[in-house]
Amino acid sequence: MRQKKGYVIWLTGLSGSGKTSIGQEVFLELKKRGYKIEFLDGDIIRKNLTKDLGFSRKDRKENIKRVAYVVELLSRNGVGVIACFISPYQKERDYVRKKSVNFIEVYVNTSLEICEKRDIKGLYKKARSGEIKNFTGISDPYERPKNPELIIKGTKPSDIHKNKNIIIKYLSENQYL
Repeated sequence: MRQKKGYVIWLTGLSGSGKTSIGQEVFLELKKRGYKIEFLDGDIIRKNLTKDLGFSRKDRKENIKRVAYVVELLSRNGVGVIACFISPYQKERDYVRKKSVNFIEVYVNTSLEICEKRDIKGLYKKARSGEIKNFTGISDPYERPKNPELIIKGTKPSDIHKNKNIIIKYLSENQYL
């Protein structure tokens, strides 16, 4: 299948909101259909591209700056990119928008309470006890997107399939596919 143009689907939200699960489903569906698509996840990027960075505001900014370079290269060369990053600051998301071709911001709006309940890594508990500093949603802010292209809920496991379809429908209706 021939892709019409490159784009970046930027899923943002709190840790545990469902960004990665939703992003993986979209990626797998588009890959199955034969589209040129890449999947970038915050945890994987931090292990391979930005392992020298911490979670201070300065380091988060640098992390997103490096990711913006990668998505810029991919999107301008006709590749679709699914990017799943907490990316808590509006200014950094705006930077990625400017650098990318066809940036589509998707806010995964899941409550802090739900994110904490599904926290399999125990990060929220460590953040609340002070063991983890600068943790988004606890000791560091999350700035909700001002004007995302899509707002989806990641409340229940069954939402993953529904949200995948919402994103793919958006791509089709806006002639990215």
